[in-house]
Amino acid sequence: MTENKSDKLDNTLKELKSFVVAFSGGVDSSFLLHRANSLKNLDFIGVTIRTPYIPASEIEEAVEFARSYGINHHVLDMTFPESVRNNPHDRCYICKKTLFTELIAFAAAKGYKYVVEGTNADDTGTYRPGLRALKELEIKSPLLEAGLTKKEIRELLHKEGLSIWDKPAMACLLTRIPYNTEVSEATLKMIEKAERFLFEKGYPGTRVRIHGDLARIECLPGYFEKIIRNPEKDHIIDNLKKIGFRYVSLDLEGYRSGSSDQEIINL
Repeated sequence: MTENKSDKLDNTLKELKSFVVAFSGGVDSSFLLHRANSLKNLDFIGVTIRTPYIPASEIEEAVEFARSYGINHHVLDMTFPESVRNNPHDRCYICKKTLFTELIAFAAAKGYKYVVEGTNADDTGTYRPGLRALKELEIKSPLLEAGLTKKEIRELLHKEGLSIWDKPAMACLLTRIPYNTEVSEATLKMIEKAERFLFEKGYPGTRVRIHGDLARIECLPGYFEKIIRNPEKDHIIDNLKKIGFRYVSLDLEGYRSGSSDQEIINL
């Protein structure tokens, strides 16, 4: 079954022939970029957009991934779009429209025919307002067209020996901030530093959501006991306070993808 989907993906990429891959460095876009690179006679480039609300570590990992596999790659720098400065409810739609408009312009200037991105078959079942922007801009989603799920993509990456097969999901830093809240670069840096510290301490995939001067930590279930154990707890609290948070809390529900979206979904 997965082989049939892989063949469909390959055929789709071959038919497109010339394209820009929107490459975030995440599992899905990494798989898409690597797959394109494994095929012959394609004219493509991976483009990573660097904005203040994308963790620097994600950009670094994207650059390293492309370099390690000899993939044509470009980092496109963008300033903070003022249209999302107050983190509106339709932030993801506005952001996708803004970023992919830039990618379309880049593709046209460099002579590429299409822009493709890494939406997979699971993404249509969750709250993803950005998908509407992709549809309006006629962005291609080859993984979705092939029907590949996140689980299948990870399995294929593992089978091909790529170490990123189990890389935790990552979303832009704006998702850590409540809707209708003014966003500053300083706040984004605090969140990024806190999450990087927790990652380096051995808590990959952990989110630090901010509420004023309070940091709310969402972690995977297996990390709860370790986090609350002294001196680990005190060390985490001390470091997050040094970063700039006044209060540090541990969310007992743990990590939930899109947990901040519930207020919209329930409207």
